[in-house]
Amino acid sequence: MSDVFDVVVVGAGNAALCAALAAREQGARVLVLERAPRAECGGNSRFTAGAMRFAYAGLDDLKQVVTDLSPVEIESTDFGTYTREQFFDDMARVTQHRADPDLVELLVNDSLATMVWMRGKGVRFVPIYGRQAFKVGGRFKFWGGLTIEARGGGPGLVDSLTAACEREGIEIRYDTRAVSLIHDGRRVDGVTARSGGHSADIRGRAVVLACGGFESNTEWRTRYLGPGWELAKVRGTRFNTGDGIRMALDIGASPCGNWSGCHAVGWERNAPEFGDLAVGDQFQKHSYPFGIMVNAKGSRFVDEGADFRNYTYAKYGRAILEQPGQFAWQVFDKKVLHLLRDEYRIRRVTKASAQSLEDLASKLDDVDAKGFLETVRAYNRAVRTDIAFNPNVKDGRRAEGIDPPKSNWANTIEEPPFEAYAVTCGITFTFGGLRIDTATRVIDGDGAPIDGLYAAGELVGGLFYFNYPGGTGLMSGAVFGRRAGGSAGRAARGLSAVAE
Repeated sequence: MSDVFDVVVVGAGNAALCAALAAREQGARVLVLERAPRAECGGNSRFTAGAMRFAYAGLDDLKQVVTDLSPVEIESTDFGTYTREQFFDDMARVTQHRADPDLVELLVNDSLATMVWMRGKGVRFVPIYGRQAFKVGGRFKFWGGLTIEARGGGPGLVDSLTAACEREGIEIRYDTRAVSLIHDGRRVDGVTARSGGHSADIRGRAVVLACGGFESNTEWRTRYLGPGWELAKVRGTRFNTGDGIRMALDIGASPCGNWSGCHAVGWERNAPEFGDLAVGDQFQKHSYPFGIMVNAKGSRFVDEGADFRNYTYAKYGRAILEQPGQFAWQVFDKKVLHLLRDEYRIRRVTKASAQSLEDLASKLDDVDAKGFLETVRAYNRAVRTDIAFNPNVKDGRRAEGIDPPKSNWANTIEEPPFEAYAVTCGITFTFGGLRIDTATRVIDGDGAPIDGLYAAGELVGGLFYFNYPGGTGLMSGAVFGRRAGGSAGRAARGLSAVAE
């Protein structure tokens, strides 16, 4: 016996749940299919820190999102602004002007309204004091365009959205994997799903695909990202193997975007193959702008201070993967240890500490000690100590005359104690995916929308190329998820498929 729904949403992460809620607003009967069991639900969203990048003009905008800001927080914090123009510029700069301008326009212009909408659904947001702000003149000041995160991080975000769906009477079926689209050559009319060893057709007047990229598919990573990518760790869920992309391509959908690109970061060298929900995102190591990174030869290989970490961390995982042995060590001295993020203090960390550089060199597993000491000495000589250090701005305190240079936040490494942390490449999500229009309808190879099929989240192509601004993944998932659900709900209820 087949089920019949107005809208079937494939996936149960941030984008999918936003789609389900938006479809329900249109009066649609909605079903969510989640491949993972309940204990592992939420896709990659559950593994994130919950940061969301959105445009805001000042405190009044923020108070619409963080509705319980205290007078003390307001008085002690310079929240600044993050304008639409800045958001546009950041997207253009880090994607080398390749991002689809229509999708970027929707992302930027709808970002604040989507945050307010999510707050109305019960998601609570808080300022990111611990990771995105330093005190200047007695007041916290945020940097890099990121100010707000979901309370409880990624798990809190998923739990809040799931609770909202349950309140709205939206059914979520766990341990249920969508394996193919029901397509008669003209329109999509549901999915075939497998659960408990049995397959069944689930009819839906519209289907929203929001089940992630292909980062957990070793074969696809190697095929599309290139040789060596089978060796990367997966930061998040083990269930994102490209199912949604494959199902759509099988019925003629057009691929789009940076298929050889991905979001990949510095990740604990000895982390497990896939993400660990008990650790979440704490295997990441993102304080590298305040130190140096060296490879097995003891050599530096990136400009650690090229920009705020929000604009470099998603591409430096690839740089680490390209090093001998696919690892690096991040090295710091006493002057900056107090700036290291909380993730450096977890128990499951590969760390070396020493009171001398010579002793530290002997403790860096698989690193040429002589090469490391030569690198540090050359680096120390190159640091412009006449320029003031300021972690809140791109301070221009550089190390020059060496290759690669360090553009900002260059401090000599000479004051004990010294600490070093071993990292490898952790892949977060892939950039290649499906082509959509501004109503989030999936487009076929002839340039026409596939009737009844919508997409949102990581499996959408054309938004990110080479890199991405931190916090944009969750924001794009929410913006396009909400839009996809609204479009699918209206279409399923016999209204316009084009979002207003």
